[in-house]
Amino acid sequence: MLATGDARGAVSAADVAGIKTAPQLAGDALLLALAFGETGACELASRCAAALRDRGWDGDAELALELDAGCGVGEPELLEDIVVDLEELAGLLDAGMESAGGRVDLATGEVWPEFVLEEAWSGDDADLEDEDRWLYVPPVGSRPAYVDMVDFIATRGSRELVTQLEIAVEGRGAFRRFKNVLIDWPDDREDWFTFSDERRRGRARAWLADAGYRAIVRTRPRPVASGERRPN
Repeated sequence: MLATGDARGAVSAADVAGIKTAPQLAGDALLLALAFGETGACELASRCAAALRDRGWDGDAELALELDAGCGVGEPELLEDIVVDLEELAGLLDAGMESAGGRVDLATGEVWPEFVLEEAWSGDDADLEDEDRWLYVPPVGSRPAYVDMVDFIATRGSRELVTQLEIAVEGRGAFRRFKNVLIDWPDDREDWFTFSDERRRGRARAWLADAGYRAIVRTRPRPVASGERRPN
């Protein structure tokens, strides 16, 4: 929906998927709907902005401002717009400290792990040093993701599940054990996916804002040339 620029579908998804459960994702959908002037988008956007402010996670305040501005309320932050996939950006940020990080191509919004870019690059090597084209993304490490697990545990209603998860996150291998526990709790597992996605998306949005950029949704798919594989 977001990738294809389906504004009408964005309004429906934001309403059905739940502003309460996934306001980061819903907010991006509503920004698309607002850009196309879809009926009902502003009302939902106002509700979503309120939900984001009430929750107050990383990136929530930034998105709430964008939604308000899209409805003609207040002014957005003075940031440079860039079409970028927040999920891909979050993947770079969450990489281990041993990672070389990656870059965002400011011309296209494409997100590149450093090792992939170096292998795929076919252009002039001097262009790789062009700070006007690339935004370096350093790895933050696993600590934020670990905090996500701990915070998620606090949202669970089953004492049995809480106990299992609290044991799972102690010591090395916490991420693997945490995921293994949730295999036997399918509903909670789905809740975790939503919770984690929201946290990661918000952190990526906040990091981008700190760097001076605002993530915007592509309103139509980027044309891909036949046989395209490499940046140049």
